[in-house]
Amino acid sequence: MVPKTLLFSPYNLYLNDGVKNCMKQKSLETNRFKKMAAATTGVITSNEDRMKDIKEFDQSKVGVKGLVDSGIASIPKIFIQPLETLSTLNPYQTNTSIPVIDLENITSQAHRPKLVQQIKEAASEWGFFQVINHGIPVSLLEETIQAVKSFHEQPKEIKAKYYSREERSSMLYSSNNDLYRAKAATWHDYLQIWMSPKEQSAKVEDIPEILRKESLEWDCCAKKVAEDVMELLCEGIGLESSKFKDMTLSGERVFVGVYYPYCPQPNLTLGLTPHTDPATLTVLLQNQVSGLQVKHGEEWVDVKPLPGALIINIADLLQIISNGEYNSVQHRVRANSCEEPRISVVEFLNFSKWEESGYGPLPELVSAEKPPRYRQFTKADFVNNFYSKGLDSKSLVGKLKL
Repeated sequence: MVPKTLLFSPYNLYLNDGVKNCMKQKSLETNRFKKMAAATTGVITSNEDRMKDIKEFDQSKVGVKGLVDSGIASIPKIFIQPLETLSTLNPYQTNTSIPVIDLENITSQAHRPKLVQQIKEAASEWGFFQVINHGIPVSLLEETIQAVKSFHEQPKEIKAKYYSREERSSMLYSSNNDLYRAKAATWHDYLQIWMSPKEQSAKVEDIPEILRKESLEWDCCAKKVAEDVMELLCEGIGLESSKFKDMTLSGERVFVGVYYPYCPQPNLTLGLTPHTDPATLTVLLQNQVSGLQVKHGEEWVDVKPLPGALIINIADLLQIISNGEYNSVQHRVRANSCEEPRISVVEFLNFSKWEESGYGPLPELVSAEKPPRYRQFTKADFVNNFYSKGLDSKSLVGKLKL
């Protein structure tokens, strides 16, 4: 029998051929990726050459959409992913999917215990789940997606005035927030707007008019859904339902509108590199162009778009304060091979009021049977860790693990 780990191999293996043939196929695939990368775009010979190319792309302020609009047939070398990443990009044959949870009866005392259990299991085992009947009108979801799409499809001269590398700005448009820190760039552009707290957020009049109304409405609705889910998450681990809200876990919010244009060589890059989200909770709205994948065990699972649904995922800080009861998991976005752009509207939530002493596993969740799994962290720990490197997975969680 083939070992279980091979069931999730990225090389589209045939189980009946046995382990020997599996390894042979793996070797052939690796060689194929090497030849493809070399033949298509060549190799960046030095870090100096790479940095020169990055600066040239960055200073153009056109983003990856600008590259596509220029009619390129091959991607620039700075976007080619490492071979160990490329080797995982083969399509999978799987019927696995993240949980889907119906929130329609969230206020029903008869149904709520079942919802609590469903969300607890999803947040523990998957770290990701979709919610339906969440209360946001479908019309607003569609309008928000269209508004983000319209912003990114404006003439480059209009978008360029928002282009910036100041990642802590109240608002900016850019491509790859970790462009200068990552091993390879990925195929997406994004607009980022701080919505809360007030002292850090963008002024309403400064938000581009083309998505001003929609972004403000989305922020309000996404916050409501996030706080509803946070209540269920609290109840699932024996906390007062308002605990996370009282700790201001939804007090800091950032709106991000991501645009994944068509990629002429999707087998050589990614739309977004594998990572975990660094804050507390994320609410995601996507259009009907697929691409999001979640790591479950050894398998990359496609998250199929579900009309009207929102995707919720646990982020790193929530894993820490829950003492590992909830799990932040790796996810990525495949480069878009469709002519239609993939649109993601994301709401990142985090603490807005930080205790000077910092945070760690909540005392209510620590006992002799369940000792603390992580040490305390401060806002400085969080900020310094995020801005010191490219997107990655659980680097802060790893540093804090006892």
